[in-house]
Amino acid sequence: MMQDESGSSAASASTPPLRGTDPDTVRATLESGEPLPGTTGFAGVVDIDGRDHLVRDVLGRVPLFVERDQPPTDAWAYTPEELADPIAFPAGAVATPDDSASQQRWTIPDPDPIEDFDAARAVLESAIETATTEAAATDAAIAVAFSGGVDSALVAELLDAPLYVVGFPDSHDVEAARSAAAAMGRELTVVELEPADLERAVPEIARATGRTNAMDIQIALPLYLVGERVAADGFDALAVGQGADELFGGYEKVVRLDHRVEAETTRGAVREQIRSLSEQLPRDVRAIEAAGLEPVAPLLHDEVVDAALRLPDELLADEETRKRGFRQVAAEYLPEAIAVRDKKAVQYGSLVARELDRLARQAGYKRRMDDHVTKYVDSLLEDE
Repeated sequence: MMQDESGSSAASASTPPLRGTDPDTVRATLESGEPLPGTTGFAGVVDIDGRDHLVRDVLGRVPLFVERDQPPTDAWAYTPEELADPIAFPAGAVATPDDSASQQRWTIPDPDPIEDFDAARAVLESAIETATTEAAATDAAIAVAFSGGVDSALVAELLDAPLYVVGFPDSHDVEAARSAAAAMGRELTVVELEPADLERAVPEIARATGRTNAMDIQIALPLYLVGERVAADGFDALAVGQGADELFGGYEKVVRLDHRVEAETTRGAVREQIRSLSEQLPRDVRAIEAAGLEPVAPLLHDEVVDAALRLPDELLADEETRKRGFRQVAAEYLPEAIAVRDKKAVQYGSLVARELDRLARQAGYKRRMDDHVTKYVDSLLEDE
């Protein structure tokens, strides 16, 4: 099976489109083995000497799914709904019609750190400027999912795009976004939620992502719901600050180096978090796409990833400051209060996790039950 022009699995003699970049770039990186060739990700089929190669970039920024227990090129799709038993095609992998399984082609690089702090910051700043300039150069009308934290604030400032925040009326993210927008001298659109919005959106997100576990649904809901409003307001794309925590040392575990990481250094732990992006990104991308928008994630551009991998420990995180180098770059563009601001995870900052838990309990799925919110999500799908 091949895909039609929409990316769905269908019998076809034509080569389907490659998403994310041009075929020549993929052909060159297949030849060289360069894992970060200057793209924002890619996936799909590229023809090389008359043979189709199914590919997905090293970070898995473009979702790609194949049928379980079948040769990868026999049945694949950009969305899980289009396959009977979908599994993710591995990030950094390639497969041809001769392959019964995918072959790993690219891995996350492990370059030496740039020990000169000024030089490392300069490389990072240049990379971020390149990424945002390329994003802004498209014809798409872009809005920004804005939480008031440093990640989305820097993206918003460099793209100079309209700001949208989503959350329940008393949520941390709504208040943080209001104060940040005021400090930046920017207008803000607030998308206030009510419980009925969650009930309506959960089945849509579950189908789009192929996931029903509580955590994934809680994270995807704010993206989908803010995306709905952005699309209704006539925009084509939603820009996000995703990737910053993984790239620049935003998690406590990369400082503590506890049982949650295998590495013995902060840089090693950050590299582990970068590798974890391939599991998270399909959920976020599909949630935004399900709202009818193109996702834009400038901080996940290859040049930014490469710059992040070259940061020394001192510009990543310690017990006092996380994402130090990134914050120092952000301080060149943002008010200091925003550059140093910590944030809550979106599912908590928006209060979506709290309200979804409340809905689950009201429906009879009590906390004493194992994974009660996931059971509630499954019930909403069964009701349809």
